Amino acid sequence: MQATLPIGVFDSGVGGLTVLHALTDLLPSESILYLGDTARVPYGTKSAAVVEAYAIRCAGFLVKQGAKAIVIACNTASAVAVESIRNEFNIPVVGVIEPGAEVASKLTQNGRIGIMGTQGTIQSGAYQTAIEKLRPGTTVIGQACPLLVPLAEEDLVEHPATRLLAQDYLKPLLEQNVDTLVLGCTHYPLFKELLQELAGDEIKIVDSAIAVADAVKKELETNQLRTPEQAIGSRRIFATDWGQRFEQVGSRFLGNHIPEVEHVDL
Repeated sequence: MQATLPIGVFDSGVGGLTVLHALTDLLPSESILYLGDTARVPYGTKSAAVVEAYAIRCAGFLVKQGAKAIVIACNTASAVAVESIRNEFNIPVVGVIEPGAEVASKLTQNGRIGIMGTQGTIQSGAYQTAIEKLRPGTTVIGQACPLLVPLAEEDLVEHPATRLLAQDYLKPLLEQNVDTLVLGCTHYPLFKELLQELAGDEIKIVDSAIAVADAVKKELETNQLRTPEQAIGSRRIFATDWGQRFEQVGSRFLGNHIPEVEHVDL
């Protein structure tokens, strides 16, 4: 496989653009294809079987576009579909669960880790399973935070109501004496500064987007698939349903103006 081929990234919507942002910062020479399955968002409220089927379809589209590796930039899809996609396609596949779990396992001092995520991610127990494998005996406390996603997409990160809600979500985790907090949803990096302020400097926060970018870099190097550093990477954005709102919201997640969005029907 040619190292100059693009990396394929998919999510149920715009949240995975935080992963695209992190990948661009760390691997500027890499070309990246991003697919937002916005016609079927959210994944977090759907059954595992349905999410798995959607995820395989998204990965298949990216493979047909020439992707040399797949990044599942969605915690819910990563929780249920990583192994299925690895079995289906003979290329490297990186989800967001394992990298975040690995970083958290190394950071915690007291062996108590909190996970903030969607209902689907928390109910799957995927982080608990991954952390237990990496660091047996660790206590993992999950907290579903369903209202943070719409608040992020409505650009209400700094709204007073968001602060109150974040405090409410954090309270049971802090009461359980966690010393490490995983942002288990790709929307949540937008709340990182707020959550750090509310939790206190002694709490270590794991940004899953950054953890995933590091994992992708290692995977490409292991498989000798790194694009030469002197190359200039390109970006293509696809969506199953799109429009002005996708571009407006996506620009906040990407950190700059979003490229032209191409519509695809899966």
